[in-house]
Amino acid sequence: MRKNEMKLEFDSRSCNEGFARVAVAAFLTQLNPTLEEVADVKTAVSEAVTNVIIHAYDREEEKVLVHCWIEDETLWIEVIDHGRGIADVAQAMEPLYTTGGEERSGLGFSVMESFTDRLRVVSHKGRGTVVTMEKYIMLRERQARQD
Repeated sequence: MRKNEMKLEFDSRSCNEGFARVAVAAFLTQLNPTLEEVADVKTAVSEAVTNVIIHAYDREEEKVLVHCWIEDETLWIEVIDHGRGIADVAQAMEPLYTTGGEERSGLGFSVMESFTDRLRVVSHKGRGTVVTMEKYIMLRERQARQD
C-alpha cells in the first residue's frame, strides 16, 4: 500500500531538469534522509530526466512524467516518457554506450544504478520508456540503535 505519492509533469526542456531533481529531493525529506542520500537521489533523477530530454523526443515540446511514492523506508521513482523508446535496453545500459554522439559519455544508466538500490528500465519502441529506481532510506532511529 502506498503511504504517500506525488506526480510531476513538465516539458522536456533542459531547464526543467533541476526542478525535477529538487522536487523529488523535497519529497524525500519526509524520511529524514542524510545529505548523502539526498545527493544520491538528486543525481539519479538528474540522469534519468536528462536521458529523456536528450534521447526520447524529436521535438522539445513533449512531456516528462516523474512519479514518486514512499512505501515504508523506500522511495520509488519512475521517470516516464512517451517518446521513441529504446531499441535494445540491455545494450543501452552498458557503460559507455550512447546514441547521443561523442559529446555524451554513455554513463547515464550506470550513474542511476550506482546511486540507487535498484534500477529497472522498460521500453517499447515508438511508445516510450519507464525508468524505475528504488532508494532505501534507513530511518535514523533504527540506525542509532545499530551503531
